[in-house]
Amino acid sequence: MVGNAYLSPMNIGIDLMGGDFAPAAALQGIEHFIAQTQQTVWGIGEELVVKPLLSDTLNSSPFFRFVNAESTIGYHEHPTKAFKEKPKSSIAIGYQLLATGEIDAFISAGNTGAMLVGAMLFIKPIAGVLRPTLATILPKLNGGTGLLSDVGLNTDCKPEYLEQFAVLASIYAKNMYGVAQPKVALLNLGEEEGKGNALAQATYPLLQQNTQLQFVGNVEGRDFFNDKADVIVCDGFTGNVILKLAETLYEVAEARGVADDAYFKRFHYEEYGGTPILGINKPVIIGHGISSARAFTNMLQEAGKMVETALIDQLKQAFV
Repeated sequence: MVGNAYLSPMNIGIDLMGGDFAPAAALQGIEHFIAQTQQTVWGIGEELVVKPLLSDTLNSSPFFRFVNAESTIGYHEHPTKAFKEKPKSSIAIGYQLLATGEIDAFISAGNTGAMLVGAMLFIKPIAGVLRPTLATILPKLNGGTGLLSDVGLNTDCKPEYLEQFAVLASIYAKNMYGVAQPKVALLNLGEEEGKGNALAQATYPLLQQNTQLQFVGNVEGRDFFNDKADVIVCDGFTGNVILKLAETLYEVAEARGVADDAYFKRFHYEEYGGTPILGINKPVIIGHGISSARAFTNMLQEAGKMVETALIDQLKQAFV
C-alpha cells in the first residue's frame, strides 16, 4: 500500500444498518474511503432507509455498489435465533457475500454477538485454530502500538488458547503495524515465572517453548502502555475489563480538558476504527456501536490493509 492507495483492486462489504448513527455515518465513511482509495465498497442495507440518504457522489460512483437487505438484526436480538429468522438481514447477506468470495472483507458496527456467530457459521475458524480471538490496540507512550488479546470473545480459556492468541496477534502486529519481531508477554500479577493462577502458570511454559514467538515473560497491569511487550495475552474476561477501562481514558482526558493531547487522542475509538476477529478464514472487523463517519473510514482502511497484506494467508501458514 502506498499512502492510502492500495496496489490491487478489492471489494469490501459493510453493513449499513449497524451502529447508532446508521446508515448516515457509514455512508459518509464510505464516501471518504472511496475518495482516498478508489476501491469498491458494497453497502448492504434496507433500501427504503438507505436510498434517500445516498449522496450524488455515491449514487454516481463506479466504486459503490448497493445491496438490498430485507431486515436488520437489532442490538438486543439473540444472534443464533436472528440468523434463522432473518436470513436476508444486512449482516447475514454480508457474510454470504464474504463466504462466496464476492467481497474480500466484511465490516459491521451492529450486533456484536451476531457478528461473532456469523463468523463461525459462514466463515469458520482457520484449520488448527482452537478459538478465534479479538485483539485491540494499546497505545504506547513512546508512540508505538501494542496489542491485547483476547478482549471478550473467550471469557473462559485454556492455556492452549492463550498460546494461539499470541501467535495470531503477533502476525497481526507484523502485518498491520510493521513490528518485525513482536515481543510477546503474558499478563500476570507478578513478573516472576510461577506467579499467577492455574491458567497463567500453565500458559507460561507453552509461550516459552513456542519457537514462533519472541516471549519476554510476564507483565503486570502497569506495563500496558510501556514498551515491555508488543503483544499481551490474557483470557477474554480480563481483557474486556481492561478494554473498557482503556476506553474511558479518553473520556477522563476530555473531562479534564486534556483530550487534545496527542497521546490521549489515541484512546478515542475513532482512531482505530474496529476490532478484527483473528483466526477465521476471511477478514472481518467489528466496529463500535457509536461509530462515526471517521471510525467507519478507518475500519475500511483497516480491512483494506488486511486484504492487501494477505494477512489471512499468513495466519493459515502459521497453523499448517
